[in-house]
Amino acid sequence: MSEAAPRSPRRAPVERQRDPERTKAQLLEAAKAEFGAKGYAAARVSEIAAKAGVNKQLISYYFGGKEGLYNALTATMYGDYVAVADHEKPFAEVVRFFARSGVRDHDLAKLFLWENLTDGAPDAIGVEGQREFLQRQVEYVRARQAAGDFPADLDPAFLLVIFMAASSAALALPRIVRAVSGQDPQSAEFAEAYGEQLARLVGHLADPGKR
Repeated sequence: MSEAAPRSPRRAPVERQRDPERTKAQLLEAAKAEFGAKGYAAARVSEIAAKAGVNKQLISYYFGGKEGLYNALTATMYGDYVAVADHEKPFAEVVRFFARSGVRDHDLAKLFLWENLTDGAPDAIGVEGQREFLQRQVEYVRARQAAGDFPADLDPAFLLVIFMAASSAALALPRIVRAVSGQDPQSAEFAEAYGEQLARLVGHLADPGKR
């Protein structure tokens, strides 16, 4: 009896073999738009592949499927956020960054909201990874409290939640933003003005004893 021929290793479809990094970048960008618009549960891999202009089999090949693609995308998002919160950087500056980035990258900010509004998404970077990320942000806020950015009687964890919510206002409350400010909540002008106002608010919290 003849031996069965050995299986050949799994290969990517021919049309994308030559530039895998570009293909993965296209898929991540398309996934950000799809997940941001619909949330994890309603997003479709076929739509993501169509937006990226590639065969949907490549999502499984490069990311292991829908959940793997989502986790790769959110890991990038959280990685960028960690890099911003340097303990030497004033709290007002970080708050300004988050407020502006939430408007400038609309899809990513909406993805962040979907993740918190629904239970249908996988736990970004794993439950422990997400908890570790958030605890690092609390440590940053606590370090800025010690530096005098705001008084000692304010809880760093609650303050972080307050300003994360405030940074998401343009997406969560667009009608209210338009009604009270007369500005487009998705515009660069609003992002600049709103980010500056939040930074000024943080500035007014500064501990007088440490100014």
